[in-house]
Order: sequence, then structure tokens, then C-alpha cells
Amino acid sequence: MATTDARPRADKQRNRQKLIEVAAQAFARDGAATSLNQIAREAGVGIATLFRHFTTREELIEATFRNELARICDAAPELAAAEPAPAALAEWMMRFLEYMTTKHGMVDTLQAMMTTGSPLYNETLGRLTDAVRTLMDAGTASRALREDVDPSDVLAQLGGIAYMAGEPDQRDQAARMIDLLIDGLRIHN
Repeated sequence: MATTDARPRADKQRNRQKLIEVAAQAFARDGAATSLNQIAREAGVGIATLFRHFTTREELIEATFRNELARICDAAPELAAAEPAPAALAEWMMRFLEYMTTKHGMVDTLQAMMTTGSPLYNETLGRLTDAVRTLMDAGTASRALREDVDPSDVLAQLGGIAYMAGEPDQRDQAARMIDLLIDGLRIHN
């Protein structure tokens, strides 16, 4: 008797990942009105394949959001290891703004999911706070950043920057605001 492998076939995994990547680009580009047919077409699959992976628009939005969340959060330890702490934190913050831009086309659906008892809100807040904590810890260990600042406060300030200057055409202003935030986090001798 043959054993069955519980892992999805490689082509199914590739199709799912491609759909998520294309959906992120489409939602950022076209907003909430993005056509699922268009996403399937851009991913190089049929609409039936999209619906085999994601039975509703909401499932696709949540999977796309979770993928983008993982991408931004997973970057924190890599940046902390590769760059001086203030530069790593600033780079992560700019990536966060890109992440927020990607969310714009998904905002209404995400807000509905986050207010209907979905664990998505707490998971998101926890993962983002942990990412900021990783970068702040690297900065305090290297004595480049203050240790008396709560990572959740830094995240809240970054959220304000994203709200006020989060659009792609505001990146210069956002970068200046991030520089001010980083300067406030530095240890000045």
C-alpha cells in the first residue's frame, strides 16, 4: 500500500505563492476593486485554480496580508545582523511604509476581519512589535539606541508616519520623518 504525502505538490505551492504575490501587487495598484479574474490571469493560472486555493476574496486578501506581514517581520533580524542599528531600523521602517501601501487595497476587508473576532489584529500587532523590538534590542546592545523606549511606542509613531506620509509620492517626506524618529531614538553623547 502506497503512503500519501500530506505536503502539497510543488506546482500547487508555486501557484498559490504566485497568486499571493500577484494579488499583493494588484491590490496595491488597483485597490479593493481588483478583479479576481485579473489576478488569476496575471498569475498565469485559471480562475478555477484561484478558487481552489482561495474560496473567497476574503481568503485571498487574508493570505496576501499574512504573506506581506511575514515578509516585513522576517526582514527585521536580517537587517539587524547586516547593518548598524540605526540604519537597520530606518530601512525596516521604509519597508514598513511599503507594506502599508500594499495594504491599501485590502483595508476594508481587513478592518471587517479584525473587528469580527479574527485573531488577525492581535497577531499583526504582536508580530510588528516583535520586529521593532528585535531592531531596538540590536541598537541598545550596540549602545546606539536608547533602551528606555517601548517598541510599541515606536510602532505607534511609525503608524502615524504611515498615516500622514504613507503614499508612494510622499516617500521623501516619510524618509525625513523617519530620520527625525531615529534621531530621537539615538543615544547622543
